[in-house]
Amino acid sequence: MIKDSGKKLFDMVIVWKLDRFARNRYDSARYKSSLKKNGVKVVSSTEVISEGAEGIILESVLEGYAEYYSADLSEKVIRGMTDNALKCKYNGGTLPTGYMIDEERRFQINPLTAPLILEAFKRHDEGATMTEIRDWLNEQGATNTRGEDMEYNSVEHLLKNRRYIGEFRYREVIKVDPFVKTKNQQSLSFII
Repeated sequence: MIKDSGKKLFDMVIVWKLDRFARNRYDSARYKSSLKKNGVKVVSSTEVISEGAEGIILESVLEGYAEYYSADLSEKVIRGMTDNALKCKYNGGTLPTGYMIDEERRFQINPLTAPLILEAFKRHDEGATMTEIRDWLNEQGATNTRGEDMEYNSVEHLLKNRRYIGEFRYREVIKVDPFVKTKNQQSLSFII
């Protein structure tokens, strides 16, 4: 958009709110300056900002608040996810094959796919190559995290994933997950 503004194809950028244009004051000032040089004005469709001196201060306050809100939200999300990690609760993202999430957002063994993963680790321990393990998993109908056939990289990632030894990680938090249970409620790790 900044590049195209130099071609004089448009003279206005309309945003829902100024915080949709940029999340920090530095980027906002830099891009608005570039647009202004090219004769393009940034207009908020939901915020009434006058052309006079009071508009300058209002725009500054709105941009400052947007930057504050973004930073504050980031801190809260990290704090919540860290708290979840300390409790070994699922934080979202791609679920490793062989696991499912229960109603308390904890990892549990998926009885349908876990035996395939356990067998893959056993085969690897017995000297099978990743290509052999990949081919065997595909013969069994296993899929990667995208629901596609297993690839060499899928198997390599699977065999290096510390989640399978019961380790829970988020940022600097590393815990042994005591909550993963089998049907008879004994602690599980895929690798024995």
